[in-house]
Amino acid sequence: QVQLVESGGGLVQAGGSLRVSCAASGNIFSIEVMGWYRQAPGKQRELVGIASNGGGTNYADSVKGRFTISRDNAKNTVYLQMNSLKPEDTAVYFCNLKQWGVNYWGKGTLVTVSS
Repeated sequence: QVQLVESGGGLVQAGGSLRVSCAASGNIFSIEVMGWYRQAPGKQRELVGIASNGGGTNYADSVKGRFTISRDNAKNTVYLQMNSLKPEDTAVYFCNLKQWGVNYWGKGTLVTVSS
């Protein structure tokens, strides 16, 4: 089993920055992708961005140029640096890890951006 624990969410004013982290533990053998999704109230979960083992990243259009994903493979940790935050970025942010085709999810961390 794989466990994912997010941290770093909170309340921030519009235009501010926040960094969330996700540490993976357990039966980790061959991570393919780590990344972030988010779910705003009343909306479906959506992709924020992902980082592959090869170092490539992919972002949702809504966060390009503002958010940056990075990975520390030695620590099995993925980070999401969020800059120029907007009220519409308010959501629960979920960490995702894919290993051998299986998706694992964290419990989520709430990010609230006030206007």
